[in-house]
Amino acid sequence: MERFEYASPATLKEATALLGSSWSDAQVLAGGTDLISLMKEYLVSPKRVVNIKSIGELGGISKTGAGVRIGATVTFDELSAHPLMRDYPSLVTAALGVASPQIRNMGTVGGDLCQRPRCWYYRGGYGLLAMKDGKSLVPDGENRYHAIFGGGPAYFVSPSSLGPALVALGAQVKLVSPSGSRTVGVDQFFVIPKSDTERETAIQSDEILTEILIPAARTKNATYEVRHKDALDWPLATASVALKMNGSKVGSARVVLGHVAPTPWPAAAAEKALAGKSIDEATAEEAAAIAVDGAQPLSQNGYKVQLAKVAVKRALLEAAGKA
Repeated sequence: MERFEYASPATLKEATALLGSSWSDAQVLAGGTDLISLMKEYLVSPKRVVNIKSIGELGGISKTGAGVRIGATVTFDELSAHPLMRDYPSLVTAALGVASPQIRNMGTVGGDLCQRPRCWYYRGGYGLLAMKDGKSLVPDGENRYHAIFGGGPAYFVSPSSLGPALVALGAQVKLVSPSGSRTVGVDQFFVIPKSDTERETAIQSDEILTEILIPAARTKNATYEVRHKDALDWPLATASVALKMNGSKVGSARVVLGHVAPTPWPAAAAEKALAGKSIDEATAEEAAAIAVDGAQPLSQNGYKVQLAKVAVKRALLEAAGKA
């Protein structure tokens, strides 16, 4: 990797002052499970690396008046074991789905949301849109792990393990820069870039993601992941659901697919179809079929449509206690 300046500030104010107006000026280091590999592959070469792991105010999980606050440097292990997460099984399942104990011990929740795509074209140096000679390499190339929603020009899938569950739960993130702070819904945090000069998240180069804010749990929620193997790898498709119940019937629902689009992908039609119904095998299967309506699989990833249907059906049944 290229030479860089290393800084380990003690406060958030010191940390934000060390960032710059472009991504080449500085990058934030938390667990480092993504940034270090990006630097080794020369995909990013920041002049400065700002380590935020020693900033106490960025850690911890606590109750707030509106729900639960999760600090950005909380690890997957801390998240999955914390008593306040008992009301959020969808998040716990997603955290435990990271199959490597080493990654769960080092990887942070903030880093999970901010990690870059795992697309092999991007990692091979072809940029977010995998362009060569003005044309995307993905539609006619090796695309078996790529998106079935979104329609391009970005075909990578969001690698975030926690993103779909957080979107379903209505969570927000706090972003802090030298000029102040702002709060963004997780559903707005992930974006689909239209050019290689854009990013796949709303965070700016002079901002640090400091915490995640989750509303008080008033839902039955669950995550279901479909994997090729139980090993250190990303899922092929996931679904996270959150159900607000009126007795035995669904008052409102959130259904969010993961690893099938450049962002966590809400299935609005399936959510609407569930309203006023009880969850059983038939309604879960019907919602699952609606959730994948409009999918546009590429030449090698049509199998993801069925996997996404399975994930939605099983997540719904699990959330309703019918699994």
